[in-house]
Parts: sequence; C-alpha cells; structure tokens
Amino acid sequence: MRIPQHSVEYHRYMKALKLVVLLGAFLFARPLRAKTVVDFDPNLDYSKYKTYAFLGGIDNLVSLVVNPDLIEVRLYHSVSHELEKHGLREVNSQNHPDLIVRYWANASSQVDVAVTGNWGPYGANIGGYWTFLYNDVSASSQREGALVIDLIDPKTKGLAWRVYVVRKITEPEKVWKKVAEELAKAFDTYPPSEQAKEEKRKERAAHPPKSA
Repeated sequence: MRIPQHSVEYHRYMKALKLVVLLGAFLFARPLRAKTVVDFDPNLDYSKYKTYAFLGGIDNLVSLVVNPDLIEVRLYHSVSHELEKHGLREVNSQNHPDLIVRYWANASSQVDVAVTGNWGPYGANIGGYWTFLYNDVSASSQREGALVIDLIDPKTKGLAWRVYVVRKITEPEKVWKKVAEELAKAFDTYPPSEQAKEEKRKERAAHPPKSA
C-alpha cells in the first residue's frame, strides 16, 4: 500500500527508515574485534627447544604501508622478551638455534600475501594441518589485517608454533601497546600443555587436510 507523502504515517516511515540506515552504517563501519589465535604442532616435545634466532620478516612486507623496519624493531623486543620469560636464550643464526622466529603480515587488501614473496628455506606453512586456522584468520583479516609470528624448527624446517594477531596494523604508534598485550597473552600458552595438545589433536582430526 502506498503511503501519501504528506501524511503522518509517511513522515514516521521516513524517520524510521533514516534511523535504520544510520544504524546500519554505524554497524558496518565498526572495525572487527581484535582476534588472537594460537596454532601449534601437538606432536612436538617443546622441552627440547632451548635457543632461538630472530630471522625477521619476509620480503613482501615492503609492500605494506607500515614501515617494516619499525615493525621489526618492536616485534623483536616483544617476542624476545616473551621467549626469554619462558627460558629460551637468543643465539646467532649461525650457532644452530633450536627455533627460528619469523614474522609476516598482511593488510586487508593483501589476504593472499602468503602465496607470494621470498620465503627462503622455510615455507609459508599454510597447507596441511595448518590450513584450517589460516583460512579462518585470512577471512577475518579481509577487513583488519593480520600479523603472524612463526616459531620454526630449523632441523625439520617445519612450523612448531604460530600466533595470529588480527587487528588494524596501519598505525603502529596507536595500536602497538594493545598488540604487545595480546602477544604476551598468546605466549603465556607457550609451551602448550598436555591438555592443550590433546584438544589440538581433536581439532585437527575434525579438520583434516584436503587431499591433493
């Protein structure tokens, strides 16, 4: 039924419509809530990891609007602090570290960044049992961007532990304190407990890798 433009009902309808539009714009303009996710290999003996070396970021970070040197300095201090809290000692990469620390990041327009860039001897590790959480985080980071920190076993060149921090990372001066706090919470779960390992095994059993 058509409502006459000069009627009281018409004005009420237009007022309600404007309210719906404004609420919709507000909701869709709100950024996604920050998300921190930890993934790890539940079949490893983490007690064997005593030392680490900081590798830095991968080459395609130069395409970010964030200064990659600034990210590296801040991450180095935060991650080193957390690992040393858990008894790990930093060594030179030439001194056969037990773990390699690598980070990478993507802005919202770079969701598929992991398939590009120079990864050197250590792959992106976004396949196999690492696929499920990577895909979940990639979907979230379409609007926010993700920072990823990897702990890699250099002997096997396999990923041991990973943390994703999903939030806006284009203004590190404003958000770095929050990022550092979330990293600290994530590293509180390192090394994984036996209960956490069992839960991770169940998760991986429920989300097995797709056949090639």
